[in-house]
Amino acid sequence: MLSDVTVIIPAFNEEQAIKLVLDALPKVGQVIVVNNDSTDTTAVVAASQGATVVDEPRRGYGSACLRGLAAVRDGIDAGKPPPRVVVFLDADYSDYPELLPDLVNPIFRGEADFVLGSRLQGCREPGAMPLQSVWGNRLACALMRVLFRARYTDLGPFRAMDYSALCRLGMSDRSFGWTIEMQIRAVRAGLRILEIPVPYRRRVGYSKISGTAWGSIRAGAKILYTIAKHGWPFSRSPSPSHPDGAAP
Repeated sequence: MLSDVTVIIPAFNEEQAIKLVLDALPKVGQVIVVNNDSTDTTAVVAASQGATVVDEPRRGYGSACLRGLAAVRDGIDAGKPPPRVVVFLDADYSDYPELLPDLVNPIFRGEADFVLGSRLQGCREPGAMPLQSVWGNRLACALMRVLFRARYTDLGPFRAMDYSALCRLGMSDRSFGWTIEMQIRAVRAGLRILEIPVPYRRRVGYSKISGTAWGSIRAGAKILYTIAKHGWPFSRSPSPSHPDGAAP
């Protein structure tokens, strides 16, 4: 089944970590590393590990993810079969790539369309998530619950989605709002959503977002803006489930 999985990894100056990430990934159909205007050897290292490397000169997490999806479409236009599942994860080795089967298997079994790895439900290495990150995630999830009746616990970057469902979401955010936009759109689209606990460790290198006060402020402001932009409550929508399938 993993041959029907495409992994998209946005990467900005991650030459120290990207090899560790790619070495830990199970063998899948395709791995796309999006070189997001790196000034180091990230692209060279990723290519040497067998990944497909595409360039996105416009910096921004969402820009990199959109470029990765464009590369998937380019492959389909060239005659490649579409993937069944697309997985996103970070290039800094804070996620555990070897756990990819845990995220994609519920989709292949027909139990979910969108599987989100929750760091706040899993075990976190001390220092892996600064306090402002933990509280920011909790605030964002609380607001989504009030405004959209969406019962998430995290905005974790390690996530998997049925490719056809992902294409219907109309993703557009080019910066820090990408993850929360996906979660709001998934609820509004009526996707079957599952959260599973995942471990999280301290990243390799320094964080460009939570590692600086200005980065945290910018990310927090964009996340709050994205929540507000998508509006007020509507009809009740599906909520994430616990790993055993029961509603939380």
